[in-house]
Amino acid sequence: MKFAIIKERKNPPDRRVVFSPTKLKEFKEQFPSAEIKVETSNIRVFSDDEYKKAGFEVSNIVDDCDVLFGVKEVPIDALIPNKKYFFFSHTIKKQPYNRKLLKAILEKNIELFDHETIIRENGLRLIGFGRYAGIVGAYNGFRAIGITDETFNLPKAESLENQQALITELKKIKLSNIKILLTGNGKVAYGAKEMLDGMHIKEVSVAEYLTKTFNEPVYCLADVLDYNKRIDGTVIDNFDFYDHPEKYESDFMRFAKVTNFFIAGHFYGNGAPYLFTRKDAKSADFNIKFVADISCDVDGPVASTLRASTIANPFYGYNPHTELEVDFKDKNAIVVMAVDNLPCELPQDASEGFGEMFLQNVIPAFFNNDKDGVLERAKMTENGKLTKRFSYLQNYIDGKE
Repeated sequence: MKFAIIKERKNPPDRRVVFSPTKLKEFKEQFPSAEIKVETSNIRVFSDDEYKKAGFEVSNIVDDCDVLFGVKEVPIDALIPNKKYFFFSHTIKKQPYNRKLLKAILEKNIELFDHETIIRENGLRLIGFGRYAGIVGAYNGFRAIGITDETFNLPKAESLENQQALITELKKIKLSNIKILLTGNGKVAYGAKEMLDGMHIKEVSVAEYLTKTFNEPVYCLADVLDYNKRIDGTVIDNFDFYDHPEKYESDFMRFAKVTNFFIAGHFYGNGAPYLFTRKDAKSADFNIKFVADISCDVDGPVASTLRASTIANPFYGYNPHTELEVDFKDKNAIVVMAVDNLPCELPQDASEGFGEMFLQNVIPAFFNNDKDGVLERAKMTENGKLTKRFSYLQNYIDGKE
């Protein structure tokens, strides 16, 4: 089997790659029978020369390869028929803007494996860039504080080499005794937590956070049962919340009363209560001034997230009284950071980490007859049709929904 790392062609350019030269070399060492090529690119964070020095052929032509690895969507005119492709297709939630892409994939008899569909038997994702979204999102939130209050000026994350460089910059700043709330229990939240811990900000329990005042900045990591409660008053467990979100209501306002900076690192499931609504944000008790919405569900569980922001312009303001977007320096604004492609700002670290997960969880399946079913579960299309697991997308492809 012959594998290729393909050039990223989507705009704006994405400098990430599935395998860095180092990780690709590990791939070859672990599976010597694999033939591997790298499509030439002047965009990615690692140069063609770095791949050549690692011992790989770099070429304009990858038509002779069987399996093609990319990060973002491949433009329709660049798709090579009858190949296996791995990339984020952004189609599994029936995203309207990529309907034509999925249709073209079927017409070209391509086997598509979306990175989001690579899961364990229990449904948990095996690979992703979530940790790096958390790392950059937390950094950008602090950057927003400094620029808004004109107290410090952190450089853009994309101008720094790696996570350690971000932490080094954060250690230089001086914060007031703010309270920081971080929600979530997955890779995104723990990526953000790495940054808070790297700054040596004190972590406190939910009870301490809600009831005590501090003479230093502190943060609290809150999970779903901390900011949601069952309507009937009983306390069960996280799985009950995941299985029956309709039986819960938000208990987030108790945090909003005492929080200055909110880092949204949670996963929001369909049917779950919103964390805070536009009505909540109008309350005199609502104290949150800064929101780093890493989850970035637009017009959803975090009411101040009106739209995704961009790496070029990461901040905007939300006026809770008018419910409109305003300048983030407006005195009445909640300052929002809602960049939806945060890992792009840390392409070197993100690529290294992604390749490590991919090598551990996906590549062995090509050489062990997919004994754990990783490829079978992830495959979206085959022989010009949707696979059974993804048959729910048929009406979407047909333009009926």
